[in-house]
Amino acid sequence: MAYFYLALAIAAEMVATGALKASEEFTKLIPSMIVVIGYGVAFYFMTLVLRTIPIGITYAIWSGIGIVLIAILGAIFYKEIPDLPAIIGMGLIVAGVIVIHLFSKTISH
Repeated sequence: MAYFYLALAIAAEMVATGALKASEEFTKLIPSMIVVIGYGVAFYFMTLVLRTIPIGITYAIWSGIGIVLIAILGAIFYKEIPDLPAIIGMGLIVAGVIVIHLFSKTISH
């Protein structure tokens, strides 16, 4: 169940971060509300994850996957295309998340 909650936390964070740019420095009401609610939902689900997965591992996975997914959303919706070094860096982040998931003994599979 922890990974399901983590997926929900990541999804809520993606929605909130995507709305952050659309909020135009919190001058647009609806996107601003999405930001606040989205981050609230993300952190709530992250607290549920912390019942079973250590905080460092949780945050590494949450932030790592979030970085890559937000970069993809930025490319799709805002035409912010990452350059080669950014893509390589994000590939390394994904590799790190995979290593944690496959080999870390601090989480239960």
